[in-house]
Amino acid sequence: MIDTYKLISSFLGIGYLKGGGTIAALVCCIGLYFLGTEGRSASWLPIVSIIVTLLGIYCAWKVEPFWGKDSSRVVIDEVAGMCVSLLFIPFLIKYIVAAFILFRFFDIVKPLLIQRLEKWPGGWGVMADDLLAGIYSNLLMQVIIIYNLF
Repeated sequence: MIDTYKLISSFLGIGYLKGGGTIAALVCCIGLYFLGTEGRSASWLPIVSIIVTLLGIYCAWKVEPFWGKDSSRVVIDEVAGMCVSLLFIPFLIKYIVAAFILFRFFDIVKPLLIQRLEKWPGGWGVMADDLLAGIYSNLLMQVIIIYNLF
């Protein structure tokens, strides 16, 4: 059963690659684009985001004894954060690319309380910082879209 947790936590093995977090977020963007409706936000994305987040919290707890705290192999958190970044955003390539760049910025730089959330125990800490990075990205995307900044 632990192999299933590792498979989910590593987002089907992407976490084993160098730059796995960025690759997982990019694969998520590509997958969501092809599953979404061109120009409209996906009504099913909030449900997907919740499922990915809950799975991520649980699986991160399960793999922590084997991989250590917040292992770089765990990239399901990047997938959850990317999903949150794209909530209620029209599925246009320019917006998806912008959300990806913003999410990776917030996830890597970790400003505005993001870094503190990493200290939470187990799966909560693994997921929370990426979810907050996704929220920040999404808020900026909403401003970009409302004010038609590009």
